[in-house]
Amino acid sequence: MDTKTAAHATEIPEKAHYDVIILGTGLAGSVAGTIMARHGAKVLLIDATSHPRFAIGESMTPQLVEWIHILAERHRIPELKSLASVNASTRDIAPTFGTKAHFGFMKHEPGREPDPREATQLALPKIFLNNSHMFRQDSDAFMFYVAVKYGCTAKQNWRAADVDFDDDGVTVTGQNGEAFRGKYLIDASGFRSPLAEKFDLRDKPARFKHHSRSMFTHYVGIKPFDDVSGHPKELRPPADWHTGTMHHLIERGWFWIIAFDNHKKSRNPLCSVGLTMDERTYPKPENLTPDEEFSQFLDRYPAVKRQFDGASRVREWVSTDRLQYSSKQTIGDRWCLMSHAAGFLDPLFSRGLSNTFEVVDALTSRLIEALDDGDFSAERFEYVERLEQGLLKYNDDIVNSSFISFSHFRLWNAVFRIWGSFISPGTMRLTRARLNHVKDGDERHFRDLEDTRFPGLWWPESEKFKTLLESTAETCEKYEAGALTGDEAADIVFQMIKDCDIVNPAFGWKDENQRFVSPSTLTMARFLYWASFQAPEEMNNVGKEFLMGILKAGAKVRKLL
Repeated sequence: MDTKTAAHATEIPEKAHYDVIILGTGLAGSVAGTIMARHGAKVLLIDATSHPRFAIGESMTPQLVEWIHILAERHRIPELKSLASVNASTRDIAPTFGTKAHFGFMKHEPGREPDPREATQLALPKIFLNNSHMFRQDSDAFMFYVAVKYGCTAKQNWRAADVDFDDDGVTVTGQNGEAFRGKYLIDASGFRSPLAEKFDLRDKPARFKHHSRSMFTHYVGIKPFDDVSGHPKELRPPADWHTGTMHHLIERGWFWIIAFDNHKKSRNPLCSVGLTMDERTYPKPENLTPDEEFSQFLDRYPAVKRQFDGASRVREWVSTDRLQYSSKQTIGDRWCLMSHAAGFLDPLFSRGLSNTFEVVDALTSRLIEALDDGDFSAERFEYVERLEQGLLKYNDDIVNSSFISFSHFRLWNAVFRIWGSFISPGTMRLTRARLNHVKDGDERHFRDLEDTRFPGLWWPESEKFKTLLESTAETCEKYEAGALTGDEAADIVFQMIKDCDIVNPAFGWKDENQRFVSPSTLTMARFLYWASFQAPEEMNNVGKEFLMGILKAGAKVRKLL
């Protein structure tokens, strides 16, 4: 790192002293700063660039929506709810957000038209139909401005050159020699983390099984896949492909198509486009531009290529080397590597922002207490370390299994169910805590979310789910090694799903032939009845308390009215 000698704490004027210094003003840094300022902390937000700016990670998930609502409820920050739905974002931020009705997956083979029977889709229940494709340029700038409104001090276009810790705090020195003093440092800057470099925290190489590199940009003029697929109506999924996040699956890779123009209130013609692929299968070429490389991929997959007929790229490509990085340690005395500064896996399944907001919740709740009693030791934040490492570990299991399975549709169809079938209970436990807090205002409901055996698992109380996920990963790895055929591996995973008594039968997860999962209101009612009264105890507890939370929160609202 090109640094200057860090300023001594005694040389820094009092006006440059803060409670919390945050490096990075993306959603992670800005939301964390807003929460801390809301609780009376003096916060400095630092960023080497400025808003508005390009960012990816646009696709929302049900868990992310719940974490947004939890942070808004827990810390009384109503502006956060502007991120929670496409309607709210369109109303409060800008008409630039897309809508997300589903996660859609279509398998492709080089030089062939895709078989409509080799597709899967999870359509979000109607209560989630307002999920959005976030236009990150606008969402991130909005939350940065909210952070400043709540009292954060901002230093944009200011690059940190060194961080220096002592028993009393941290000194952050800029490349211009200016220095600031803080009691605690949150590094939310991402891959190029000054803290990770300072303390040599990166695993070399990253410890993950999964491998991928990526290239991404924004386009105008992308055609909906519904218009170019040529598939008969009876073989199409319930939700139009263009109304959700489209994943075109290729061997050990996938294209994403994330539209911002897919509802009538949007005024944004852009579409997020990316290609993520195993760099061992597709080494990064030295003699091709990103445009040339992307065109070569399109030439292999005719149906995908038709989406790009007449389309134009509006910004330069970002083309990466291996995406995966991990850290030996994410928490220390007076510091935290938060979210994407701690590590990153892959954008598949859109878990990045949900993971980020969960980490923000765990970190800020402890940091608020630390500012009261002066204990900033790593021990206080030990759960945050376990959470960050667990989020990456379990994501590695599902993403690596998915990349392996892309080459064999039946196996992919099975892995798709391992991922999708536990989204509902994983989200319900969050909703239950929030609604119980609405009822009585007791912080215990949020603290109880952390009383789990497997932090980072998207249903972290369930040993059965953990076993199912890890057994699926092991089976896929045997297929990858040639110890099992694709059909043998698929048979094993499907049998595990059928035998697992906590897999929800109402949605059709146990039926291999039900490739499109689209829960209606009646289906949701059947699921909640099963979860509350017929399922095993671990699911039964979630179902019953979720229903009670809905009823009690509704009673409170009616009373207020």
